[in-house]
Amino acid sequence: MGWVEKTNTAVAKSVVGRHFRLEFSGDRRERKGSRFLTEVRAGLATFFAMAYIVSVNASIVASKLSNPESFSSTYFSSDTGGTCICETPPDFFPKDPYCTNENNPAYAPYIMCTQQINRDLVTGTAAISALTSFCMGLFANMPIALAPGMGLNAYFTYQVVGFHGQGLVPYRLALTAVFVEGLIFVALSILGLRQWLARAIPSSLKIASGAGIGLYLALIGLTYNAGIGAITGSTDDPLELAGCIPSHRDVNGICTSGKMRNPTMWLGIFGGGIFTAFLMMYRIKGAIIAGILLVSIISWPRDSSVTAFPHTPLGDSSFDFFKKVVTFHPIEHVLGAQDWNITGSNGGQFAVALITFLYVDILDCTGTLYSMARFCGAIDEDTGDFEGSAVAYLIDAMGITIGSLFGCPPVTAFIESGAGISEGGATGITACVTGLCFFVSIFFAPIFASIPSWATGCTLILVGAMMARACTDINWRYIGDSIPAFLTLAVMPFTYSIAYGLITGIVTYIILNVGAWLIAKASGGRIMPHDYEHKDYWTYKVRGGLLPGWVKRLFQGKRDFWREWDFDAEELTSRDSYAMAKKNGDGDRASGISISAGGVGAMPMLDTVITGDRNWEPGHPQYGVELGHENMVGETRFGSSSRR
Repeated sequence: MGWVEKTNTAVAKSVVGRHFRLEFSGDRRERKGSRFLTEVRAGLATFFAMAYIVSVNASIVASKLSNPESFSSTYFSSDTGGTCICETPPDFFPKDPYCTNENNPAYAPYIMCTQQINRDLVTGTAAISALTSFCMGLFANMPIALAPGMGLNAYFTYQVVGFHGQGLVPYRLALTAVFVEGLIFVALSILGLRQWLARAIPSSLKIASGAGIGLYLALIGLTYNAGIGAITGSTDDPLELAGCIPSHRDVNGICTSGKMRNPTMWLGIFGGGIFTAFLMMYRIKGAIIAGILLVSIISWPRDSSVTAFPHTPLGDSSFDFFKKVVTFHPIEHVLGAQDWNITGSNGGQFAVALITFLYVDILDCTGTLYSMARFCGAIDEDTGDFEGSAVAYLIDAMGITIGSLFGCPPVTAFIESGAGISEGGATGITACVTGLCFFVSIFFAPIFASIPSWATGCTLILVGAMMARACTDINWRYIGDSIPAFLTLAVMPFTYSIAYGLITGIVTYIILNVGAWLIAKASGGRIMPHDYEHKDYWTYKVRGGLLPGWVKRLFQGKRDFWREWDFDAEELTSRDSYAMAKKNGDGDRASGISISAGGVGAMPMLDTVITGDRNWEPGHPQYGVELGHENMVGETRFGSSSRR
């Protein structure tokens, strides 16, 4: 037995192994195939896949120069400005309350302040990512890391607070709304409403929302705003090709000549894009962070055409901070920056921000965590839930509240957790290792704060490409599913809003499918949509019910209601106990399903094929009628059926 096996065995039989239910730990619910050193490697893989969030989140929310040689707002990301105040002289004309005019005497000090906000958010992002990821692993035992969400931070910046605070809600008040939103999510998680919502949203819309966010990120990565500057807005067309050097841009950021000749853009494309893509093709661990570091290292020397530290007052200040390399930068400007004056004129703004974040995050955060739980194989296909879901959703919700105290947008499960899961991560050790890595990164704030936007632009594009792969799982065969899904993923980037995409998809889904249902009812089932038999089945009566298990156990009089019943089944004759019935080999007595000799992979025999008539669904009058069947080479053939 080598040292690897000895280490894995020793840890498995220890308190750590029993807590995380490693294989050979002796726990009856141990996770097969889980090994300690595999979990450690998976945690490192997750960190390297998502470490870019430390700099990218700060870049989006605070400020990152696309062209450090100019103070012009055209070349900045659409940053919020954070807690910085624009102190425009009273006699300055034209009026410039948001410091958007570089001729304003208050402009340069304001931009210097936003750089301090950027450094604060580097520390804050690393800190909240470390805390929430470690807690997710320790308490929920899930291999899922958390951090301020890509897409959510863009929504926070571009849609809510706006450039230099020109949006509907000031930065401080927006943080207050995020804080309260997290508390509301805590209550919803305790009552099981978030879990129910994650299972109740139509499947195609859940898939399309992830793909739409991917397209949204790709668009951000292509622009000057926290990107490589390959495209920009235009007056004649919504978008046009860009990539020119700063001296060839007009006041609106549109290239007047010399398109695609900016050296920083090409460095970002080849160093951060093509190079990273090649590493990903060969499954090199840490491919994304390697591309970011390559471009950053090339951009750090001062005397070059792609330098991130030009010889300007801002460049000198940034370079002085960069030279510290290893230091702890305390959160000075955004720590506990909430504005609790939510009465009077602020009351309306606070309500707008809170409602806005609620309807966006309840879909975004909940859907992302549920999707990652499904990816790691933790979803119980019978109940549609996963082990420890209540704790996982609680940690996610509390991370939103705590993150707002650090000045960060809403925290959510990260899709890059899939990198660690692909490495074999199956327990919370993976997330704990990722959290520890984020903790170490806190002390390298000067490095992360000095990563230029063109180093992370292609990262956003590549992450968007990975998220968009989910499009293949959308049900394109039925118009009632495909059109709402397509509108969801298309409207998100085209309107620069995740919320508008989700609302568009849900409203379209309701109109199309409720309309088809009404026509079918009115015609007695004679007028049905084409390909209706391919429709994804949906019902609000999701398996597992509305209330979480602990609430059911409490009302059933179980003293230790926080503990699950034996065999994870609470009612032997309910729909929720189908998996339990399969374990016992008895079938579901309540529904009349018989389990074939094919074992777990076999399917119940029904009276019809699985089509739009849905006779096979529980609750239908003809559900549970059995017919003879045959097992054929790993699959089940259903008995004959009659169509409508």
